[in-house]
Amino acid sequence: MSTRSDGPTDGAARGMSRNLVSYGDTGFSRFLRNAFLAAAGFDASELSRPVIGIADLRSDYNPCHRQMGELVENVKRGVLEAGGLPFVFPTISLGESFLNPTAMLFRNLLAMETEELLRAQPMDAAVLLGGCDKTVPAQLMAAASSDIPVVLDVVGSMLTSSWRGERLGACTDCRRFWARYRAGGLDDSEIEEVEGRLASTSGTCMVMGTASTMASVTETLGMMLPGGATPPSPSGERLRHGTETGRRAVELARDPILPREVMTRDAFENAVAVLSALGGSTNGVVHLLAVARRAGVDLTLDDFDRIAARTPLLVDLKPSGTRYMEDFHRAGGVPCLLKALEADLHTAHVGVSGRPLAEILGDVAPPQAWQDVIRTRDNPVGDPGTLAVLHGSLAPEGAVIKASAATPALMKHEGPALVFDSPEEAATRLADADLEVTERHVLVLRNAGPVAAGMPEAGSLPIPKRLAAAGVTDMVRISDARMSGTSYGTVVLHCAPESARGGPLALVEDGDLIRLDVPDRRVDLLVDEKVLEERRRAWVPPEPPPRGWRRLYAQSVLSASEGADLDFMTAPGAAPTRSGGSAGTAERGVDVEPGKP
Repeated sequence: MSTRSDGPTDGAARGMSRNLVSYGDTGFSRFLRNAFLAAAGFDASELSRPVIGIADLRSDYNPCHRQMGELVENVKRGVLEAGGLPFVFPTISLGESFLNPTAMLFRNLLAMETEELLRAQPMDAAVLLGGCDKTVPAQLMAAASSDIPVVLDVVGSMLTSSWRGERLGACTDCRRFWARYRAGGLDDSEIEEVEGRLASTSGTCMVMGTASTMASVTETLGMMLPGGATPPSPSGERLRHGTETGRRAVELARDPILPREVMTRDAFENAVAVLSALGGSTNGVVHLLAVARRAGVDLTLDDFDRIAARTPLLVDLKPSGTRYMEDFHRAGGVPCLLKALEADLHTAHVGVSGRPLAEILGDVAPPQAWQDVIRTRDNPVGDPGTLAVLHGSLAPEGAVIKASAATPALMKHEGPALVFDSPEEAATRLADADLEVTERHVLVLRNAGPVAAGMPEAGSLPIPKRLAAAGVTDMVRISDARMSGTSYGTVVLHCAPESARGGPLALVEDGDLIRLDVPDRRVDLLVDEKVLEERRRAWVPPEPPPRGWRRLYAQSVLSASEGADLDFMTAPGAAPTRSGGSAGTAERGVDVEPGKP
């Protein structure tokens, strides 16, 4: 089938001769591999082709990916058409609604698994197929350290449905209808009807949630072929893009462009501009920080604030607007948005297509008058600053707010804290109709950051049931948690350092005054430092999880302000800062192992 003689086993090897199993005899390693390939029906002619690995994230626990099998077959067809040999391999699949306590806890695990399989299995290039929220950032993190070409593609978003004549879709409308139900505006039979209409096809959420955000920024980074972020999951266009991706992977195997050559500083600045123009998910901030650290790019929270401050909201999509992903796609998708932003982008950047962005955009028409989903700078959906990064005594290392989805009247607010020590406690107490709370209160959730809880999407706390029934639709909420990109409201997230590391959130008590000033980019706890010092001395860090992945994660995860990656997985030179909490808390903050004094 092939030569049995010894030969190169490192980067000079190609195809099935790459990454041989170590038996102490290179010739025997090839001989044994070829014997098993023969049993699988492969002949020497096939095995002379470039080998393209295809990551398949199908799972019954991930209904968003239920049509991924069709996408896999189309990628394989493209690989075969271009003269390559496709090899499909599975990795864990992170279904957003099916993992306890949160899919975010397992993002880094998927990134590690994917990286190791890219390194250990024989392939000349790889196509990574994802979609649901944490899969794409995990695959980007894995790609950043790869020494073979990698292209990403996604399953695409769902199509919208309707209920009683009202257009709706997952998952901004999920939250809107559930809030109406909690407030008594819908009865049990009505909410059951809505439940069956929100997610009516395969695919990811059809609003600008995390999945849509990460697909769009992946295309912008250049790690996906142009036009790939927005075709809906059930469409033929989605499948054709998969075939094109398979063809391109073979070309890259023959003439490589490596991920580290694609994911440059310029690429990340372009991606942050698109994140801002989309009114994208705040999760995109955490994910892009993590990917950048893997790629060795010094991206910081301040970069997000700087770029967002000059970039207007240009896309009318929920939750910052009114439309859905299929509307964005029909209006021209990411290429059209990039055309609208062209003057502010690094257009010399070259992605996996092999073409400079300027050349790609030369074939793209600007936003057309027949549509109003993608706007121009002189007719934006909203002002610059869709995302804002806050600092202050409550978030010394930073916090994030999605200003485009917040209530303008609450962007400057001062009120007393109402503190919850866990998402579970918050859910119970906020559902209590007798809870003593006013709309002036600031709802504070702690112990929901990376170390404490894996950083669940618990930051968008529900409006207290009593206030919701009275018509209150928004309040200031602050936490070290995340929120879904489909959520809306005046919600301050990712407060760093988190409470489990002794950050200032750990010291807040009911009734403490908190001041939010988004225009001034501040969030402050208005408590005398001497009082805080007394509380600090009494604070005890939580015990770490007893075993397994959760213990490794809690002991190794970086702050949200650094992307919440594992400290030993970042690129050389991207050393974790791991500063302590507020002034004087370093001895009880991140410099100590969780659970240790």
